[in-house]
Amino acid sequence: MTNAIANVAKLSREDWLKLRQLGIGGSDAAAACGLSHWKSQAQLFLEKTSKVEISDNESEALRQGRDFEDYVAGRFTEATGKKVRRDNFMMCDVDYPFLIADIDRRVVGEDAILECKTTSPYNRYKWEDGAIPIEYELQCLHYMSVTGAKKCYLACLVFGSEFIIREIDWDDETIKMLRDKEIEFWTEYVEKDLMPDPDGSVAFDDALKARFKGGIEDSIKLDVDVNSYEIYKANKDLIKDLEDRNRKFEQDLKIQLADNNYGETSYFTVSYKPSISVRLDTKRIKKEAPEIYDKYGKESESRRFFIKEIVSE
Repeated sequence: MTNAIANVAKLSREDWLKLRQLGIGGSDAAAACGLSHWKSQAQLFLEKTSKVEISDNESEALRQGRDFEDYVAGRFTEATGKKVRRDNFMMCDVDYPFLIADIDRRVVGEDAILECKTTSPYNRYKWEDGAIPIEYELQCLHYMSVTGAKKCYLACLVFGSEFIIREIDWDDETIKMLRDKEIEFWTEYVEKDLMPDPDGSVAFDDALKARFKGGIEDSIKLDVDVNSYEIYKANKDLIKDLEDRNRKFEQDLKIQLADNNYGETSYFTVSYKPSISVRLDTKRIKKEAPEIYDKYGKESESRRFFIKEIVSE
């Protein structure tokens, strides 16, 4: 069912990142299905079509997760008695080579694999009552789909708090749904070089900012349905009205709190504490110490979106 396409252990990180662009990996599965809290379909599309640069700089969380992989695998063996071994090859699906898998470990003596994770104690609630974060569950199902493994163990170290083990069994219906979504994403968007439709998410906004930097002064004709524009305006008014109502509710609470930092009712608590922050007065620094401003000032660029209605005379 699978083909080995590269020895991951012998690849540089740069080459590994390039190889990942050839298809959908486990960490891409939730985004390809439009179910990721971290990345939109649009951002994934831009990465896979090389329309945005994939940074080689790891976040501290990703770096720690990679560095602690051996520890998590060892703790899994200690807790379960199951031995595991590395699998140094990136694999791909025979029928759909763009479905790729780079698994953490194989479980010796079982048709099973192991995925190792680390997380902050602040994310402990996502695992309560046997739950599994959707991104991790789909990642495991993706690996099972590509490798054919009938079970995936998911081991997660909650730093300074807990060690969690979950089991995910092969599920024909769920895996078929996942494969269909991934195949659709790759064939309908990536292969056709067609950006996914807007979904209203902040992640989609981030993808647009990464892709389109602006700067062209020409004005172009936009294709907008007048009914859609009227709905947009009505929604803006409704949002403002709702925000004003909520702000009024909060203002009433602040009046009741007066100079007290805390308050409570029988169904919620409120905190309204003073805080002090220090911010550099960049205008003053530029005026009084321009050499420091020039040396340490960092330029940032953004695009401001603004709609101004044309009023007919």
